[in-house]
Amino acid sequence: MIAVELRKLALRPRIWVSLFLLCLLPAIVGVFLATADFAPPPGQGGAFLSAVLSNGSLYPAAALALVLPIFLPLSVAVTAGDSIAGEASSGMLRYLLVRPVGRTRLLAAKFVALAVYILVAVLLVVFTSLALGLWLFGGGAEAVGGPGGVTSLSGPALSTTGLGLRLLGAISYIMISMLGFGAIGVFLSTVSDSALGAALGALAVLITSSVLETLDAAAVVKPYLPTHYWLSWIDFFRDPVFWRNIDSGLLLQAGYIVVFFGAAWANFATKDVTS
Repeated sequence: MIAVELRKLALRPRIWVSLFLLCLLPAIVGVFLATADFAPPPGQGGAFLSAVLSNGSLYPAAALALVLPIFLPLSVAVTAGDSIAGEASSGMLRYLLVRPVGRTRLLAAKFVALAVYILVAVLLVVFTSLALGLWLFGGGAEAVGGPGGVTSLSGPALSTTGLGLRLLGAISYIMISMLGFGAIGVFLSTVSDSALGAALGALAVLITSSVLETLDAAAVVKPYLPTHYWLSWIDFFRDPVFWRNIDSGLLLQAGYIVVFFGAAWANFATKDVTS
């Protein structure tokens, strides 16, 4: 069942368009950054942009910072919202359930396919931006820490191996964060028969959470907002790693996955499917 869902994702043109657009934004920024006569001042612009001119191997981190706030969640919202509601709006859901396929199994396969999509999207952004960064800015042989070395956000130098491990940790953290948000989209997809409505509902959650993050009056609920710890993956690039926010973010997203996937299962398992 999982293989079937993955094949259906791979055959949808909009999936490839979304992946292309996710990789296009860092490419455009990289070209402008390479052709400019000056780097963004430290603390301004996206994270790591002021450091990539001296070492292109940092550009994957900068690319992740560019796509995470809006473009990656947008892609996840559309894909998650289409998971069940898309089948219902096309009239295929009823025929899928006629076959000896349990609803739990179908929902789990949809969620696994969403996880694979998120992983592929993040890895594509990382690898394309790494190739682009090395091509435009070089490997940073003159950087602090020797050939291939980079300076952490806290000051000490990181080895190439250390940078790779921290980037792997950031990829894993971002994937889990997007899965927590994707679980909300999957739940809304079981509530609505419109894929667009489910995607818009997930985007409404994203916008509401982002707005509340800026309000001091919402300080009580901020630690529980889905977007609150999204940027904590940057702490992997400090030396030593700041684990407090990372651990809190992982625990929060695990809660979102359990609660909203459980709600999606409870709703879908008892839903009267008529389309």
